[in-house]
Amino acid sequence: MQAVQPDQLRNIVITGHAGSGKTILAESLALTMGVISRLGTIEEGNTISDYSLDEIERKHSLNTSLINGFWSDHKINIIDTPGLLDFHGDVKSAMRIADTVMITVNAAAGVEVGTDTVWEYTREYYKPTMFVLTKLDADRASFKTTIQGLQDHFGHLVTPIQFPADEGLGHHTLIDILLMKQLEFSPDKAGEMSVSDIPDLYLKRAEELHQQLVEAVAETDEELMNKFFEGGSLTEDELRAGIQSALLTRTFFPVFCTSPLHLIGTERLLNAVINICPSPIERGPEHAICTVDETKSLIQPNPDGPTLAFIFKTMSEPRVGEISYLRVYSGHIESGHELIDVQTEQLQKLGQIYTILGQKKTAVEKLLAGDIGMVVKLKDAHTNDTLADKGTSCRISPIIFPVPVLATAIVPVTQGDEEKISEGLHHLHEEDPSFRIEHDVEFNQTILKTLGETHLDTIISRLQVKFNVKVDIAPIKIPYRETIRLPSSSQGKYKKQSGGKGQYGDVWIKIEPLARDTGFEFVSEIVGGVVPARYLPAVEKGLREAITNGILAGYPVVDLKAVAYDGSYHPVDSSEFAFKIAASMAFKSAFDKAKPFILEPVYTLNVYAPEHYTGEIVGDIASKRGKILGMESDVQMQIIHAHIPQSALTAFHHALTRLTQSRARYSYSFSHYEEAPPDIAQQIIAQKRG
Repeated sequence: MQAVQPDQLRNIVITGHAGSGKTILAESLALTMGVISRLGTIEEGNTISDYSLDEIERKHSLNTSLINGFWSDHKINIIDTPGLLDFHGDVKSAMRIADTVMITVNAAAGVEVGTDTVWEYTREYYKPTMFVLTKLDADRASFKTTIQGLQDHFGHLVTPIQFPADEGLGHHTLIDILLMKQLEFSPDKAGEMSVSDIPDLYLKRAEELHQQLVEAVAETDEELMNKFFEGGSLTEDELRAGIQSALLTRTFFPVFCTSPLHLIGTERLLNAVINICPSPIERGPEHAICTVDETKSLIQPNPDGPTLAFIFKTMSEPRVGEISYLRVYSGHIESGHELIDVQTEQLQKLGQIYTILGQKKTAVEKLLAGDIGMVVKLKDAHTNDTLADKGTSCRISPIIFPVPVLATAIVPVTQGDEEKISEGLHHLHEEDPSFRIEHDVEFNQTILKTLGETHLDTIISRLQVKFNVKVDIAPIKIPYRETIRLPSSSQGKYKKQSGGKGQYGDVWIKIEPLARDTGFEFVSEIVGGVVPARYLPAVEKGLREAITNGILAGYPVVDLKAVAYDGSYHPVDSSEFAFKIAASMAFKSAFDKAKPFILEPVYTLNVYAPEHYTGEIVGDIASKRGKILGMESDVQMQIIHAHIPQSALTAFHHALTRLTQSRARYSYSFSHYEEAPPDIAQQIIAQKRG
């Protein structure tokens, strides 16, 4: 296949809420372009996008997949993404390298959680965005309600390009208000679109919507506005050029209509992709960072420029090895090409270059700037790495992945599998950087932080399938602490005689509370040599060892000052060992008398939620012993600031998902330790002792 020039390329990412028709839209576009011969379905598990076993079983996209085809002498790269929020790491990586975003919206359901979320990503990446209504042939489809919902959520710049002449079962006709024509489709036959004049029944509505379209486009450009005032309208070419320009500046968001399952609207949608969606040239230069001084640079999509290619996803396939999906931002890549991984400065010699159609790979000679493809078996090159010509010091700005919030401990089902688990998680993290692996040294726990329960289940399942290792989930152990309320003092005397040389150590210790987060402080006030100076380090060591396991529940003791102020020694029997034991004995005795109590870790919690959920969220936080610190508004969201015990975070995650149907998000960070309520402290002590 001949390499495609940047101006003949279109890079589209399809995204939206789970179940809104993304995969079947990608399938119908592929069929219309002629790259497949029949339409697969989610139910039968035979779509080109959802080809992995876990996707077929769950009937949901879990990975980014790529499709490419040709339409009107242009190559279109289509990236199908997962809809479940748990897999939005893939959504952000795909959106990062696409030039246009299609947000699918189920016409029978309207704006959903995922619609809001991916819209925020388009704002973050400043991407040209269009909406595609799907399932207009569904029983409860409502074009009017869905358009109103889009405009309520995303503003008046959301403007329909088409409306259905008929909705619900039997739908097959669209009125196109840009073309001012009626489009009839023959269900299930790609390419069967007939164009005719708009019937009188729909003409008045079409003229009203056409006028709204003209005014909306004219408002985006001063020259078009002047033409509109002079002539009262704009030509089709002027409208098309105006829409393309406004897409780039995010001042216009067109809405197209489809019923992908019956190929209704897909041919027109492909025409729109060619005519109004930007090529890499029109999209403009890409931001890069120069590694020498961390200054920003702009990379032009020039096939004759220095090569810069960006790895946006890494996967591992049986019998193939590691696969790197990449976009070429400048220059070109070809088999045998020697490039430098800018991050690691390691030389990478490219093997065969491929384009992708689902899981099918097609070998190509080269890919030019703007194009998307894959290479296999790169050495230690991962997601977010930039491959460049030798001497190039710039790297493409990285993907910022969603922050995982659901923390879960995992334990091996079979003893001795720890190394296999570690290796497996390392490989899975290279494929999916949106989860994190942490090791809790205090409790020797492996902690996974994921975007949700389905994300966690999928990682555990892939560990078993790909690496033949099983794990169970376990509660995260909370790092409670112990401290004291009052000063106290006590003597510790260790005396042992066993026929030969004995052991003797005698020391008086005073302990007193310190301010929170102060830690531990040791001071010697011994005078007159009652305890020789050479034994004082042993006294301190005994105290420091004693505070690692508190008396109440065995948790470390903090925020305490210990003073050695008196004691005695034996010139023959005294030793460092004896004074270390004596100090430990004195501490434990004094600790019991100082009214000890349990401290629990408290986290700062920030919840972002639609306003009508705030009452329930505040109530749930309070029920989990949280304290509301304040609230503020942010566009359509309310931000709730609170403190919450670490022990309540997992339950809060599940409750927030249930209360808001996943419409809220949150972040948290450690704040401080504070005294646990008496009933909670008793539970902690009883559980630990039990």
